[in-house]
Amino acid sequence: MAKAMSKLPRALGWFSVGLGVTELLGAWNLLRFFGISRGDKWVRAYGARELAAGVALLSPAKKRPWLWARVAGDALDLATMGKGLREPGVRKGRLLAATGAVAGITLLDIYAAARA
Repeated sequence: MAKAMSKLPRALGWFSVGLGVTELLGAWNLLRFFGISRGDKWVRAYGARELAAGVALLSPAKKRPWLWARVAGDALDLATMGKGLREPGVRKGRLLAATGAVAGITLLDIYAAARA
């Protein structure tokens, strides 16, 4: 268990890098997938935040502050997704599934940050 825990920040770092690149390069496509008509600049900004956290978690820097930064980012993501659910034309099933996934990742981030 301890060995797996030591690898968790690195795994979350790679996850952040992948998600950050996806949000930076595919913001418009992500929004279309969820049926949301605007907000690509925000998605790109969230992608930059995610990428920065990922690179920091993969570096020799202290992990704990960056893990808590991921938790804060998750809270922002969840709030934004909740707001998106009220937008006309949104594909609620897709957005609810993504919200559930982010909530699960949030729990993992909290666990990793508390254990770091």
